[in-house]
Amino acid sequence: MRGAAVAAFVAALMLMEGAGSAAVAAPASGRSEAAAAAGETRTAPVEERPCPVTVPAGTTCGYLLVPERRDVPNSRTIKVGYAVHRAGGEAPGEAPGQAGAQATVQAPGQAGAQDADPVVYMSGGPGSASLPLTGLLTRMLPGRDVVVLEQRGGRYSEPRLSCPEIVEGIVDTLRTPGPTVDETAAVVRRAGACQSRLESEHVDLRGYRTAEIAADIVDLRAALGYRRWYLFGVSYSTRPMLRAAALDPEGSRGVVLDSLLPPRARWYDESPGSLMATMAKLGLTTRFDAAVAALNAHPAAYDTRDPLTRKRLTVWLNGDDVATLLAEALHETDVIPIVPALVDGLARGRTELLQPLVDQAGDGLTSHEWGLYYAVQCQDETPGNSFPGSARPRLFTGVVDAAVCGAWGLPASRTEPDALTPDPAVTAVGADATIAGRSAVADTRTRGTTGARATGARATGDTATGDTATANATTGNVAARATATRDAATGGRAAGSTTTGGAATRGRAARSTTTGGRAVAASGVPILALGGRYDPTTPPEAAREAVSAVPGARFTEFDGVGHGVFLSSECGRRTIAAFLADPASATRPCDPGAAPYPMVRPGDLLLTSSVYRMLRSPVPLAIPAAFLLVAAVQLLVGLVSLLRRRGGGLSALAGLAGVVLGALSALSLSAVADPVTLSIGVPPALAWFGLLAVVCTVLSVIEAFRLTAGAARIVPALTGMAFVAWLYGWLLA
Repeated sequence: MRGAAVAAFVAALMLMEGAGSAAVAAPASGRSEAAAAAGETRTAPVEERPCPVTVPAGTTCGYLLVPERRDVPNSRTIKVGYAVHRAGGEAPGEAPGQAGAQATVQAPGQAGAQDADPVVYMSGGPGSASLPLTGLLTRMLPGRDVVVLEQRGGRYSEPRLSCPEIVEGIVDTLRTPGPTVDETAAVVRRAGACQSRLESEHVDLRGYRTAEIAADIVDLRAALGYRRWYLFGVSYSTRPMLRAAALDPEGSRGVVLDSLLPPRARWYDESPGSLMATMAKLGLTTRFDAAVAALNAHPAAYDTRDPLTRKRLTVWLNGDDVATLLAEALHETDVIPIVPALVDGLARGRTELLQPLVDQAGDGLTSHEWGLYYAVQCQDETPGNSFPGSARPRLFTGVVDAAVCGAWGLPASRTEPDALTPDPAVTAVGADATIAGRSAVADTRTRGTTGARATGARATGDTATGDTATANATTGNVAARATATRDAATGGRAAGSTTTGGAATRGRAARSTTTGGRAVAASGVPILALGGRYDPTTPPEAAREAVSAVPGARFTEFDGVGHGVFLSSECGRRTIAAFLADPASATRPCDPGAAPYPMVRPGDLLLTSSVYRMLRSPVPLAIPAAFLLVAAVQLLVGLVSLLRRRGGGLSALAGLAGVVLGALSALSLSAVADPVTLSIGVPPALAWFGLLAVVCTVLSVIEAFRLTAGAARIVPALTGMAFVAWLYGWLLA
């Protein structure tokens, strides 16, 4: 009885503690095997909240409460957003999209839980939002729980490390035609303002790095009570997922790495070579060089909208800026096919064809939380790069990122094991960085700042060798890529960490790095890596090299695809689902060599930006619409006149020519497999179909000037002439 009373009293205290906003996510019995083996006594708590985005029915949302810095005693608590979609569907009484996160999440084995192991997903960036993809992931992976985790400091976490000041600085550099390397002062000034603001809000930027993000992943599994799950990362998030698999091998059922960024790659230094290698695959090396050189000599002006204020502004892009823009555009599967024709047009001086990409670039500037992006990059990435001034093309972000990191002066992280390189040489680069997971470690900010500032000072004056969303993992040829992957500096990568009262521990880290060993082989964690053939950010050659020597790992390359395979390839999604259903099976559910769209080569299109301009302002569509309407009426009136034996043959023929022109043009445009193609050109057949408009106009003029013709006959003649002038003088010009 005394024991029962004590148990009841403890339970009451726990309920009282959880009556506020936070509560323990799972009962003690639901703790992970890894946590129990490490001797932990509690899991990180979670806090319920309404879902901040539209989510499928049966989804609950919340915050994971974790220390901002696990290596600092009594570090403040921050909130990391997450969503859980239960395969069993919506809980009774919950409204779609607004289901609140429950204080206790069902653990495997409880009522309603699914037999299939769950999947945890995180977006890349760093700094990209994850929660908006909850719907896509649940449709892609039916029958299993899907957990979507934000990055700490991300859009749906607290604090949110947004930096609109940096976006303003980047826009300022684009208002003038000079090279970016000479115009970083505005970005540095705005970046300093952002850093000061975040620090005044008590944000410790040293807590926002890959090691801490990986530890959040491990903590969330323990908090949700899952015994094990699959880890799914894309682009940058492949790194924290690999680190989490090394920290928590018992809880890792398998790892999916979409657009893998190899942990030891020199991200910025290899970017120019990776972009050139991709252009070589497309057969564009000479034309690309010519386009970049021409635009460097004569930058082009574009009218677009400010990504923050949405006001109109004019930006100037030189060749290196355009190279950066094209590298970003190669992320999109529906843009890849038009790049050969686009680059050829740019080399011939048709700079207006780039307008669609310029307009879309603004969305890219607002898609990341730049405070988080630079906190990660400056600690984990830039210290391992030399930013050589001889690199070509001189990509925009290498200059900007080096300048910002030089100004921020954050300490470099240490290299720690992950599931691909479980036992690396652990050396600090650029700073005597803190080894997370040791209690009461001395603050290394001063020493780290000195080294990081030195690195940034060297890089600030160098040429741009990166791309904001397109930093790369390889050099320009396969042999060099393999060497760079093996020999990349160990600095600037994810540091290890432990969870204070949480799930990432020294014990797990020790178990993941066995002597001589391959942690993956020892733990039996299978790995699936996917890459797009035309991805310049994380080229497939580097990913293949990185996983080739790892037991239980395999790589699949998808033709016609760029960055983020699962986002744009149905075959990629099916391949991931098949791997999760049976990681041991090598059977392919589809053909990864089948490109989604055919390539558009120079000469396959009549290059024109007119269609894109019509999409922005449909007013010019009034002329072809009037022509087709008049032609249809003309045909109908002519046929009626013929039936009544009152002539009308010329009107019928003129109307028929106009209607046939409309039908053939519609068929030709509908046959274009990739609608994005029309943003830079139209099928050449339209020029020949236009001859029907000439025939229609000539017949209408003859009919209008007959002695017996009524005044209304002049209308088809006028609309025909207007259409011919519109077609050959504007659309096809």
